[in-house]
Amino acid sequence: MVILDGYSLTIDSLRSLLYDDVKAVCAEGSLLRVDESRRAVERIVKDGDIVYGITTGFGKLSDVRINPADVDQLQLNLIHSHACGIGEPFPPVVSKAMLILRANALLKGFSGIRREVIERLVFYANEGILPIVPQQGSLGASGDLAPLAHLVLPLLGEGEVIYLGNRTKTETVLQSLALQPLKLTAKEGLALINGTQAMSAMGAVTFIEAEKLALEADGIAALTLEGLRGIRTAFDEEIHLARGYKEQCEVAARMRGLLQGSQLVTDQGELRVQDAYSLRCIPQVHGASWQALRYVKEKLEIEMNAATDNPLIFQGGAKVISGGNFHGQPIALAMDFLSIAMAEFGSIAERRIERLVNPQLNDLPPFLSPEPGLQSGAMIMQYVAASLVSENKSLAHPASVDSIPSSANQEDHVSMGTIGSRHAWQITCNVRSVLAIEAICAMQAIDYRGSTKLGSPTKEIYCASRKIVPAIDKDRVFSYDIERFTEWLRCNDQIQKIVLDA
Repeated sequence: MVILDGYSLTIDSLRSLLYDDVKAVCAEGSLLRVDESRRAVERIVKDGDIVYGITTGFGKLSDVRINPADVDQLQLNLIHSHACGIGEPFPPVVSKAMLILRANALLKGFSGIRREVIERLVFYANEGILPIVPQQGSLGASGDLAPLAHLVLPLLGEGEVIYLGNRTKTETVLQSLALQPLKLTAKEGLALINGTQAMSAMGAVTFIEAEKLALEADGIAALTLEGLRGIRTAFDEEIHLARGYKEQCEVAARMRGLLQGSQLVTDQGELRVQDAYSLRCIPQVHGASWQALRYVKEKLEIEMNAATDNPLIFQGGAKVISGGNFHGQPIALAMDFLSIAMAEFGSIAERRIERLVNPQLNDLPPFLSPEPGLQSGAMIMQYVAASLVSENKSLAHPASVDSIPSSANQEDHVSMGTIGSRHAWQITCNVRSVLAIEAICAMQAIDYRGSTKLGSPTKEIYCASRKIVPAIDKDRVFSYDIERFTEWLRCNDQIQKIVLDA
């Protein structure tokens, strides 16, 4: 069980909620803050005060005064008009993360929403009632309006959800569970959609995948070092301590651990004086990306516990302040950094693939082919990796440097953070396939060298991986191998565990 209180949600606890069937529970103390904030909204409506989004229109229409009799209809109209996203839906796990993150933000008690609305968000997440949310349509300020409006529709009995693995109308699911749809009241529509939870949810899910993949990248790089008889001296502790980056030192230590007992890797001067950068600089390059991952995690955990609504209600309603916490710039920058960091894992891996298949760069059969000429072996695998890496270079262009004014120039600077988070996700998926190709090629190189000469940890990785993809004894449709290994990396944590234990 994970207690949501608006202040203490972490990436690790979110991972448990998303992947380990752990349930979320609202903290009672947080619900009491929610109740107090709600009473303030009710007083505002009763007294006829002019407060943005409660008794006024939205965006450029904020100067329009709303009749007290229409304040509830205003919120429903907001959801309907803003639910105009397009494109493929976010993965269901991202929709679940959105439900959790929006509930957690509202539990801070600054938004003036009823507790039963938050409890319904948590109920949907716990029961796997996951809204269909189109990926395209958010500017990342004023929050993720279009995606979150789609997230809200199922609370009202509208839209579609994934439930028990099937895409179905929300109305049908609610009927099967004997649940009544919610009816929004003053400020609640605005409180639900004025936030950064689409970009943060996509970002958090991407980070969870990226962190796992970064460990797998270290393990697969060690396999390549074995296959190319790389120089272990480059990972000596002293050289990395001399530079001083913690993450670089950690990657070097993992390399030393993974290569322990190897009879394939060499010492400086044994076969050659230096390796190419893609081998020698694994700690420096992987380590720099690990630095970025830790920065991204820090920013995500702040945002996961942030009040991103507008206006916010303080001191029991004594202060109602319009601000800009919905602006996604902190996450937009973090997502662009994540994209660059993950793209680099793929970039250096592709160069290692080239060294595995290019006979001018090694003493292995050309393209690792069992019969060069008649059979092309892994030649086109490198093409595929190069294609994915080049695609990543385009996707890694920062989304956050762009901005287009909206709402009649009232909202004249936006973050594009959700675009950035979607790009980070696609880059991470592409890198997973590049690493699958590197692993397949590294294993083939090791087969020519003799797998009995591997170090203990790398032999564990090799044996586990060989169960997924057999050796190349003749040309075949290699896309099946790549897809199978990619899916294994996604679903299995065996390499991750070996790397952490090395």
